[in-house]
Amino acid sequence: MDARSLSFDIKYKADGKKYICKSDKCEHFSLKYDLTDGVLNLSVFPNAKIEFLSFNIITPYKYSSDDRIFVNGYQSWTDSMEYFTDGKMSELKGTVRRFIKSPMGKKIGLSKSGDTLFWKYPKKSGVFYGWSYGYVRRGNRVDIFGSLDERCGYTAVTFDCTANAVVITKELQGVVFESEKKLLAFATVSGEYDAAFDEYFDKMNVKSRENKKRVGYTSWYNYYSNISEEIINRDLDSIANQDTHFDCFQIDDGYQRAVGDWLITDTKKFPNGMKVIADSIHAHGMLAGLWLAPFAATRKSLLFQEHPDWFIKDKNGKPYNTGPNWGGFYSLDVYNPQARDYLKRVFDVVLNEWGYDLVKLDFLYGACVLPMYNKTRGEIMCDAMDFIRECCKDKLILGCGVPLMPAFGKVDYCRIGADIDLAWKNKPNTIREDVSTPHAVCNTVFRRHLDGRAWKNDPDVFMLRDNNMFMPLKKRKLLAKINSTFGSLLFISDDVREYDEEKKAALKDTFEQKDVEIISAGFEKKDILKLVFSENGESKTLVFNVRNGEEFQ
Repeated sequence: MDARSLSFDIKYKADGKKYICKSDKCEHFSLKYDLTDGVLNLSVFPNAKIEFLSFNIITPYKYSSDDRIFVNGYQSWTDSMEYFTDGKMSELKGTVRRFIKSPMGKKIGLSKSGDTLFWKYPKKSGVFYGWSYGYVRRGNRVDIFGSLDERCGYTAVTFDCTANAVVITKELQGVVFESEKKLLAFATVSGEYDAAFDEYFDKMNVKSRENKKRVGYTSWYNYYSNISEEIINRDLDSIANQDTHFDCFQIDDGYQRAVGDWLITDTKKFPNGMKVIADSIHAHGMLAGLWLAPFAATRKSLLFQEHPDWFIKDKNGKPYNTGPNWGGFYSLDVYNPQARDYLKRVFDVVLNEWGYDLVKLDFLYGACVLPMYNKTRGEIMCDAMDFIRECCKDKLILGCGVPLMPAFGKVDYCRIGADIDLAWKNKPNTIREDVSTPHAVCNTVFRRHLDGRAWKNDPDVFMLRDNNMFMPLKKRKLLAKINSTFGSLLFISDDVREYDEEKKAALKDTFEQKDVEIISAGFEKKDILKLVFSENGESKTLVFNVRNGEEFQ
């Protein structure tokens, strides 16, 4: 990136009129920027109240046909992978697209978990966009283009192979500027894959809080919300009797009265409360984990019924639906003092009174679905993650459903892919955040650079059990191998009493700490992933179709 080659494409509003600006100095503002050691810092100096409708910086970049383009999806679950330069990002079509845009789709918030509220999808081949950072790879060398701080607003990075350009876009919707404001801190880094990402994270001054790989259990992928004290104690005892050591036992959704009522336990399911469960987990020598969606609440929750004014509101002052799960949910306004006090109380009880060591915090994206208080979505998400860490102090956080960069260095572990499906099958024409084993596997492979730099990666669970599964054992073992090779939080959801000797051996092998070095990972051709790595000094290769899990020798 060369300061002399930068160009601008800016649309803005001032005095009730719309304007176009193609330079760093316009009628209503000027831009001041500096490019030193590969870092571009840019600030705006308005001389009137302005609102940016789009803000693009274009830099030339020459692509070659052998390049691979990685673009980072909006949040934890969003599909993220490398593309061939002549490829095309999938776009929702047909009945699914129409349903999302229908009154019912809008009512339950089907579009809220991703970026479709504020981003226009590229419709042609050779154009790829992602959020916060991305790279062009040539062999084992990468050119990284990445934001250093999303507090100024989210940064989209678009690789336009058809125009030989990289476009840097700031997401500044809903904010009025009337005084000097920094808009961008952006870096370009080139080098060997791991060395380049080390340098990029050094420039961000971000370090992983946790460097320990952990193994454990979570209740979700066998029982979902149909859990009880009896089921939890049974699986806990079963795990404790295994030869394989477990570090952590995490209880997922289903223990609470309703989503939002985290301190009101469902006494039919858990008659003795949640502290007793944590004590029992500790007695078995494991860390106790508990799932919460701290910002979320459904309409039937007492929290929402009693305090609707604590939630994010639309332009008409009504609570705003922030996502489709549980038939639609709402999110607490992180700037509301009463909401903040409530969340502080929740975390104090869960972590200190009940005694849980780790909290899995889910659906965090809901905090920033709408810009508020003259703050961008990016600034809101950064503030929300700062507040979460303040509440949890030094306890372990597993982030999930969160836009990634605002969580860098704030959470100890983070989901970096979609929820695993019980089947390994392609699901075309679904939202990018949907449950999908192919998407989860791609994210595990292609977001591996975050592991040990931003946090320790959670690739989601693997399952070895036979019941309630819809993929053969060979594919279940492949998923386990991918997770153990590329991930650092390895969880199962199985009742291990049902394991035969083959499954017990597979579990032990997956959980075993190994010295792993990734040599290369990428698509050999469409849908065919080739992973080359060493394991305890022994060379290994996996070649498989990511869409269906079929392996090749």
